[in-house]
Amino acid sequence: MTDDTDAPFESRMLIDGRLVEGRAGTFANINPATEQVIGEVSDASLDDMRDAVDAARRAFDHTSWANDHDFRRRCLLQLHDAVESEKEQLREELIREVGCPRAITYGPQLDAPLAEGFKYPARLIGEYAWETDLGDTFVALTGVRTTRKVLREPVGVVGAITPWNFPFEIAINKLGQALATGNTVVLKPAPDTPFNATRLGRLIAEKTDIPAGVVNVVTASDHLVGEELTLSPKVDLISFTGSTAVGRRIMEKGAATMKRLFLELGGKSATIVCDDADLNLACAIGIAPCMHAGQGCANPTRMLLPRSRYDEGVALLEAMYNSVAPGDPQNPGTLCGPVISAGQRDRVLGYIQTGIDEGATLLCGGKEQPDGFDRGFWVKPTLFVDVENSMTIAQEEIFGPVLSVIPYDDDDDAVRIANDSRYGLAGNVMSASLDRALAIGRRLRAGFIGLNGTVGYGADVPFGGYKSSGIGRQNGIAGFDQYTEIKSVAYPALQ
Repeated sequence: MTDDTDAPFESRMLIDGRLVEGRAGTFANINPATEQVIGEVSDASLDDMRDAVDAARRAFDHTSWANDHDFRRRCLLQLHDAVESEKEQLREELIREVGCPRAITYGPQLDAPLAEGFKYPARLIGEYAWETDLGDTFVALTGVRTTRKVLREPVGVVGAITPWNFPFEIAINKLGQALATGNTVVLKPAPDTPFNATRLGRLIAEKTDIPAGVVNVVTASDHLVGEELTLSPKVDLISFTGSTAVGRRIMEKGAATMKRLFLELGGKSATIVCDDADLNLACAIGIAPCMHAGQGCANPTRMLLPRSRYDEGVALLEAMYNSVAPGDPQNPGTLCGPVISAGQRDRVLGYIQTGIDEGATLLCGGKEQPDGFDRGFWVKPTLFVDVENSMTIAQEEIFGPVLSVIPYDDDDDAVRIANDSRYGLAGNVMSASLDRALAIGRRLRAGFIGLNGTVGYGADVPFGGYKSSGIGRQNGIAGFDQYTEIKSVAYPALQ
């Protein structure tokens, strides 16, 4: 059965400037809320991926793309306008293939990244320090007075591998900065959510002047087709967002060709609620793991409550979790939609059972199928309390609507617990004193900290993590930098 929709899905890949079918046939794109087939998409073979890599290599080595700043800026703005012209179709597409609630498309799934995802890096092209003059100096080694400069240049061919949870947001932020810095790209979307990427490919081909081969979009059901990006010596940098396990594999497989890497990986973020915090506001942050069914790497899935206010906080959280139910992602009032697949649902339910087995108190939710949903991949918003930080549900990334509540003694104890994790992506601190919140935030070993309910998201804000949460940063000047190489140049100073 096909999912009824007015949105014109794009089934073809973009390789070397042409919209093409996959040599391996097609595979189905499934709506996770209904289990219906939305449509079929091209399935790439290994030869298709190699063609895409070759096209990107030629475009980098034999066109002016890497050096023509004004042209790149114009093309990025064209692409922005092209996506804007189909934004509402893209919104419907994302709701269907990702299962994301409609309300979230007006924020991090679509509108927020689209606002600046291409425009900010396009602006940076004219503002960035492509050349730095270190001045003249006498070099004793040569006996010559020498002028020194530092140049920033594109890395080359970028393999951009995107996940299924926020596919468009991540794709636009990879493409924007990689293209603005003069690289060429092979974009490999997750097989669960291919249509937003193939739409980008069609828009690039039909509505921009981006030369053939500069951007290639390759969809494949076989993950080993995507691994060719990591193995190929023609690819210079892998930009990957996804699980830590896959990130480690990319590091291992890329070592043979000394791949440059940007890895934005998993998280197990903690919200520290200080004893002077507004508990109503703090516990509202505790609902965050329910948004988009908890499928966000920076979700604050551990909440640390002071023992002096523990019972009060737990009561508030219980009332809030009992008020949130999974719902149709088409409904503007839905916060918690489906998880992406049957496999992901079973994985989350397995973690819930582990939490029960290890002795945590299950206060809300659990493993039962939510009422009223005969089809689709659903998990109830689940609240565990009396959790010890050594438990599996407090240490591993669940990627579902599950919150673990952990008691602590004082600020030092809270910081110790929050940092007792192999991850270090994000964190939150809630306190009536901004100075206190900031002091605690500075002690957290994580790359993205929100104080008192704020989120510093934006194209100009570097996002990424410490420890097993990754290497490098998405967005901001730091993100721009990572798509460049540094070249030092010296020549005899002019007299």
